[in-house]
Amino acid sequence: MANPKNQTPQLISESRTLTALEFQGLSNVPPELEWFANITNERTKRAYEQDVKDFCSFVGIQTPTEMRLVTRPHIIAWRKTLDERQLAAATIRRKLAALSSLFDFLCESNAVANNPVDGVKRPSEGINEGKTPAISDAQARRLLDAPDPTTVKGKRDRAILATFLFHGLRSEELCKLKVKDITSRRGVMYLRVHGKGSKIRFLPAHAGALEKINDYLEAAGHGKESNSPLFRPVKNPSTGDLEKSLSGVAVYSRIVKRYAKECGINVEGFCVHALRATAATNALENEADIAEVQDWLGHSSISTTRLYDRRKKKPEDSPTFKVRY
Repeated sequence: MANPKNQTPQLISESRTLTALEFQGLSNVPPELEWFANITNERTKRAYEQDVKDFCSFVGIQTPTEMRLVTRPHIIAWRKTLDERQLAAATIRRKLAALSSLFDFLCESNAVANNPVDGVKRPSEGINEGKTPAISDAQARRLLDAPDPTTVKGKRDRAILATFLFHGLRSEELCKLKVKDITSRRGVMYLRVHGKGSKIRFLPAHAGALEKINDYLEAAGHGKESNSPLFRPVKNPSTGDLEKSLSGVAVYSRIVKRYAKECGINVEGFCVHALRATAATNALENEADIAEVQDWLGHSSISTTRLYDRRKKKPEDSPTFKVRY
């Protein structure tokens, strides 16, 4: 019998897909670039890339390894310029968070001794309420009933609006849904949602939304195609491709914005995310536990969920209406 030890080099050589030069090259990748490559969410990657470029431009950094020379005074000076540019507090916090994430990784890689962003004061949350508006229950009902229930497009749009308003999904999460993501678990129908950071969460499907989804699938005819996008175009003049998923732009401009206008919903800052804020606000007002709402929305921090908690901010509860003369 051959000695297994003698076979090991040959097995490694046959299974390797990198050349020796490529292997050596990856071993020498600076941790700064490794950090960026390890960010999986494309939206976060784009934002963080711009934030780090902004900082590098400010301090004059030319190569990744120069990041290791950064000190806290550099960060404070940059934060001051961000204030002078009158950027929103949330934007400044995100930019500082991007740098902090990078330096945390450099610390883990033993490239720097400490994180220079630690201790740098960040703008406060302000009024501790999210800027995304939530519409009223009456407005939500009008929106749900706005699409024509007799056409395929109307059935699809009703299903989309119901999915947003009954489950609090992000636009990207809705667009990623496939037919197979409507699944049964222990006899209960769920939505399998592909959230930020490649995290998957299972949400019980609301009966009202599920009825509209089934009605749409029956009319559209792709309910048996498990790998098909759940929400597809009903017509595509440019390419004729009806088997792809709807884009976030299309969902906003042709569905959410259109029907909001038809319903007379004229709310400043209204967008797709307003439907998510509406769902969260409604759930909290109807005594849902805030920790459960956090999991439901896919928030990593409960402080984000609290931005939707307007239970203590009902105008009728204000001392203004308690004054008597």
